[in-house]
Amino acid sequence: MSAPGVAEPPPIEPREAEALDAYSRAVIAVAERLSPSVASLRIMRRTRGGQMPVGAGSAVALTPDGFLLTSAHVVGRSAARGRASFADGREERFEVIGRDPLSDLALLRAEGVALVPAELGDAERLKVGQLVVAIGNPNGLGGSLTAGVVSALGRSLPARSRRAQRIIDNVIQTDAALNPGNSGGALADSRGRVVGINTAVAGVGLGLAVPINEATQRVIASLMAHGHVRRAYLGIAGGPRPVPPAARSATGDGGTCIEVVEVVEGSPAARAGLRAEDMILAVDGTRTRRVEDLQRLMVADLIGVPVTVELLRAGRRHDVELVPGELNT
Repeated sequence: MSAPGVAEPPPIEPREAEALDAYSRAVIAVAERLSPSVASLRIMRRTRGGQMPVGAGSAVALTPDGFLLTSAHVVGRSAARGRASFADGREERFEVIGRDPLSDLALLRAEGVALVPAELGDAERLKVGQLVVAIGNPNGLGGSLTAGVVSALGRSLPARSRRAQRIIDNVIQTDAALNPGNSGGALADSRGRVVGINTAVAGVGLGLAVPINEATQRVIASLMAHGHVRRAYLGIAGGPRPVPPAARSATGDGGTCIEVVEVVEGSPAARAGLRAEDMILAVDGTRTRRVEDLQRLMVADLIGVPVTVELLRAGRRHDVELVPGELNT
């Protein structure tokens, strides 16, 4: 019975109660399935006095024999070892097998065996509004879980190494609460499949995750096989620009192209004669409307292979043959 003058809250309708229970069941199922696969990391650095902790984060088990996936910025450049703690109380030493700052992914190898591997999903199938669950190690609190929705898809996140900068495509934005230490942890769908690796806290109620898709699967495979990722490069800096009206017949549409802002001295682009203010329409027969389109083409298979660059220069169309080099990061 409520106090005099205080209205009683309206009763919860059975359908609403059932929906809340369904939501809870979904989140609980993800936690039970995925928590054993997510580790809390302590990053160690060797010093004269031994080893000292220099950072923390999270990681996701990929294979039973010890491979773990985390964020490249979690392990940094100088750290090579650390300790991984799991939900069952185990603590295992690990070493860094490879890191790729330009995708913000790193691969670790734990000494222990019989890890519980997570199932990887496909971020390309996500929809805005879809339920997602983040599991990680925020502020040192291992095994923490938050739930939310996909707030937006197709975001871009700049990534930088010492010698290069790149844009990470199709980053997932979520309102699931992320805090320092969540980086490297799992962002999962309602079936417990990992669809992203949490990588940044962009603001209150705004978290970002590197998507698990075909591109990141290739990065993981390369780190596992070689310890690094090989990429081709042209040696230009540029940005999107509308195709000039007089030249639109050359592209077949009125979209954008890439305007060359700067050509790196001694680069493949410089050797091929590319200039500032050239407008790149296509590379190797593929339209390049944005810098991200060009980045996606710069795979290892293109290193040392002649390609045709279609461009506009002073309003005229030119075809230039160019041999991409290997990007050193």
